[in-house]
Amino acid sequence: MAGGTVDLTKFNIDAPRWDQTTFVGRLKHFFNVTDPRTVVVSNANLDEAKHLVDSCRAGTVPPGTTEEQLYYAKKLYDSAFHPDSGERMNLIGRMSFQVPGGMAITGLMLQFYRSVPAVVFWQWVNQSFNALVNYTNRNAASPISAKQIGVAYFTATSAALVTAIGLNLNTKKAPPLLARWVPFVAVAAANCVNVPMMRQQEIISGIAVTDENENELGKSRTAAIQGITQVVISRVTMAAPGMIILPIMMERLEKYPFMQRIKFLHAPMQVMLVGCFLIFMVPAACSLFPQKCSMSVSKLEPELRNSISTKHGDKVNSVYFNKGL
Repeated sequence: MAGGTVDLTKFNIDAPRWDQTTFVGRLKHFFNVTDPRTVVVSNANLDEAKHLVDSCRAGTVPPGTTEEQLYYAKKLYDSAFHPDSGERMNLIGRMSFQVPGGMAITGLMLQFYRSVPAVVFWQWVNQSFNALVNYTNRNAASPISAKQIGVAYFTATSAALVTAIGLNLNTKKAPPLLARWVPFVAVAAANCVNVPMMRQQEIISGIAVTDENENELGKSRTAAIQGITQVVISRVTMAAPGMIILPIMMERLEKYPFMQRIKFLHAPMQVMLVGCFLIFMVPAACSLFPQKCSMSVSKLEPELRNSISTKHGDKVNSVYFNKGL
């Protein structure tokens, strides 16, 4: 039973609590992993959770431990520790920080979109945040140098600024709503640059792919490209509803006299409304694709496909890999 003492012969802490082959199952999982309440959990408690998870993996847990205690420990573990390296991730880079961090930055980007200096500042802040998130959630088996990090950061920030400033200047005479959508276009453009650049080493060297039993079969650049593409789609989807719908709402609301009287509340109002979108969109966007991706061996690069065929014949039809977040 869920609330009873654990029978370790039947309990696998690494088995997903919900079916990861379905969107709903992944959504439940990522609501758990991206729960913003976990960001206030102390490092000591996180380390205790990791110790309990490691103990369960080793087949030894304290007497009287329940399934719910183990599930909660795994929730904290998944929210704060990298799935590849097992190392505790920096707080700002965790997906559980996407709601508090993203709502503040996005809300202020949407509020201060008119002046070029404000656009420059908030796009820079956003890309700095994104770069840290992308680095933190990269495939840890593919190290990236300080120089590559610097180039990725500069390139993505430049792409965001050029897009935002260019559109900002060209929408001066356009309908006001178009100007309000400039931040989203800039964010989308920058994500298309930021994620691949920050994880360029995965594209250059490939990422580890395994069989269904976690036995490594080699490294694949094709798998890396698929995983990174899916992450880009997820990141743009994560931002889209709040950054597209909220400007429409604000454009209409600001015409009312009472809104004119409380202009000082517009920024905090947008921050809170963005948070309402992100509470759902962060787990929903992460759930679009499985965390553990699969790919047919026939779609791999020829040299790896031939290597797998030589060693395993036709016993291995698909490979698996962590796409990152």
